[in-house]
Amino acid sequence: MFGTKQLFISAYTLLALTACSSENGGDSPIPSLNPSEKLPISISTSLTSRATDDAFETGDNIGLFVVNRNDNGSAVPLKTTSNYINNCKYTYQGTWATAVPTYWKDNTTHADFYLYYPFTSAIADIEAMPWSVKTDQSNLSDYKASDLLMGKTLNMAPSETAVKIDAKHIMSQMVITLVPGNGFTSSSLAAANISVKVNQLKTAATVNLATSDVTTTGKEADIIPLKENDRYKALIIPQTVNDGNLITVNVDGRDFNLPKAPNFQAFAPGKRYNFTITLSKTSNGVNVNITKWEDDGIDYGGTAE
Repeated sequence: MFGTKQLFISAYTLLALTACSSENGGDSPIPSLNPSEKLPISISTSLTSRATDDAFETGDNIGLFVVNRNDNGSAVPLKTTSNYINNCKYTYQGTWATAVPTYWKDNTTHADFYLYYPFTSAIADIEAMPWSVKTDQSNLSDYKASDLLMGKTLNMAPSETAVKIDAKHIMSQMVITLVPGNGFTSSSLAAANISVKVNQLKTAATVNLATSDVTTTGKEADIIPLKENDRYKALIIPQTVNDGNLITVNVDGRDFNLPKAPNFQAFAPGKRYNFTITLSKTSNGVNVNITKWEDDGIDYGGTAE
């Protein structure tokens, strides 16, 4: 499933690779005395492969914020600093690990948990964290570097049971599949020199860590997707899509341009969009069927010339 990945924050020992900070004075998550009297926080997960698919792999880093609630149970807003735990780095090494044990404030105070992936050491504003996707995602590492995940679990009571956090994809995903039509065969396409690009989309944004809201910024650029077996895929900043040619497929020097379908308006966060492109010489273009990852029953078919 593309949309979410599950993390579990449980009350065992929290081990990670960088120290976690707090600016709440006596509410420090790292007590100096009698740690045995504190209830520890830790992260565990059953997911063991790649963050850009449906799981995490060894070496992935996430950042965690923890915000204690008021004594009356009311929520306290997530801030850039001065949270109970500020941007604590966890690294996956079969289990999630951080440098020092970290603890709940006490046995009664509820807390809100916020995470994001990948970790960055400096966040100037949690309401406007800069993010961008690579314009050239043809290399697997650059495709992976374009993925952004966020999740939150609110109003959790201190406990030794696991706190589950669903880490959701904030970007959109395009999956483009080329199939032979009139004048092509599977073997002729396999032997052809083919390139694919997504035309003129925003590649930068700011993201709110508390709400996961995305605001596009900057100029538009072409995006080169990753070729994976017989399909091409790219991670896209959520955004509305202007009229014009959305995808260009070049086959042995000839461009096939796919205009945006009139009823296709925007890329939404966490959604996968499948573009099945039938290449046909006789129609001098491309016959296209676009289906949203969550099937909405609409046929976005069209012809590109």
